Amino acid sequence: MRQEKMALAALVHPTGSHIASWLHPGTQANASTDIDYYRAMAQLAESGMMDLFFIADTPAARTSNLTAYSRFPMFMNVFDPVVLLAAVAGATKHIGLGGTSSTSFNEPYNVARQFASLDHASHGRAAWNVVTSANDFAARNYGLDKLPPHADRYARAQEFVQVVKQLWDTWEDDAFIRDRAQGLMFDPTKQHAVSHEGPHFRVNGALNIQRSPQGQPVIIQAGASDTGREFAAETAEVVFASDSTIPAGKAFYDDLKGRMAKYGRAPGELKVLAGTPCIVADSNDEAEDMYQTLQALIHPDVGRMRLGMDLEADLSGLPLDEPIPEDRIPKSANLHKAYFDHIVGMIRQGMTLRQMYMRYERGNQTIRGDAKRVADHMEEWFTAGACDGFMMIFSTTPAGLDGFVHKAIPELQRRGLVKTQWAGPTLRDNLGLSRPANRHVAKQMQAAK
Repeated sequence: MRQEKMALAALVHPTGSHIASWLHPGTQANASTDIDYYRAMAQLAESGMMDLFFIADTPAARTSNLTAYSRFPMFMNVFDPVVLLAAVAGATKHIGLGGTSSTSFNEPYNVARQFASLDHASHGRAAWNVVTSANDFAARNYGLDKLPPHADRYARAQEFVQVVKQLWDTWEDDAFIRDRAQGLMFDPTKQHAVSHEGPHFRVNGALNIQRSPQGQPVIIQAGASDTGREFAAETAEVVFASDSTIPAGKAFYDDLKGRMAKYGRAPGELKVLAGTPCIVADSNDEAEDMYQTLQALIHPDVGRMRLGMDLEADLSGLPLDEPIPEDRIPKSANLHKAYFDHIVGMIRQGMTLRQMYMRYERGNQTIRGDAKRVADHMEEWFTAGACDGFMMIFSTTPAGLDGFVHKAIPELQRRGLVKTQWAGPTLRDNLGLSRPANRHVAKQMQAAK
């Protein structure tokens, strides 16, 4: 058995991840703007000793196909993640707080300041999910007609992260001495202004907040493409994976960690979390009934639109009970390559459009069953070396998260697979990630050898 424990994250959607979750009577229809709801969800996840409470985001409401989106209100009415997590920070003590912020539609200084502030506000529990964004609705909010090409977005993201990390090292850890006798708030020799000029950004200045408790907030990333993997190997400390089988998961895991050495990084400096939708119930039959109840709530408009969104194709007007024609398949993906490839594979199996939307889940298939079945699945992936832990995704909340915390986690703890006490006060402590040294101090120490 592996000596380290599984890392556990909770991806929290307002009413759940299922596209019909808001229609389920067990969910709170107005949850998306109820901060007390999110605080309660974070406290619930923390009670199960989960490492990370995670909020996904896109900086845009949809502005077309509104009839379908009115039936599937994804990101149509949500908090800004950093604002939400700052409010949650005061209601929790241990759980990490991760939020999405796009490198395509921000400036490095803004992101550096926001997440350093969140790290201070939470006493060292902040994590930034680095995304390049994957929809043109967001692009149009920022003066563009459509997203730049995939490779261009990643080139900007790479430089963006480099600048953010430099800004996080503006101040040495002990720069703010607050010496009233000398009248010095900080030691002027321990500020290191950033002087950066690159293809995408020019930054000459300093971050106006002291180095944060974790030194640098944890960097999260997800990317299945070769470009995304290379970016993650260089910069990420947590990666969300979406493979559906253990062999595919292990291949991704080994490939990603195998790329790290060229950047001077050890494999243990990055945690791969397998995306795992799950429904935990008292019995396998009950869990299956819960899943099928949700599937029956999917409206055809939503099913067609959801497939079309990830296939990057217009499926309107196509008959539900016939296969999608080959000529509707784009030559390549510009948004989510892993989702695109999965849908193309389903089309080529000859499934009808209705069969596809009833079966399609963005990433892994939902694991549904009692605590033993769910724990067996997780243990098999973990012991096979296909992941370091799991990004748990719940079809409905609060019920899905509650079931996992009160049924599955005790079983995982009984097997010795997850922790029973916190390793320390910061997210880095609990994930087993080291605190990065300030680059300027490290350079000085190296020069002194």
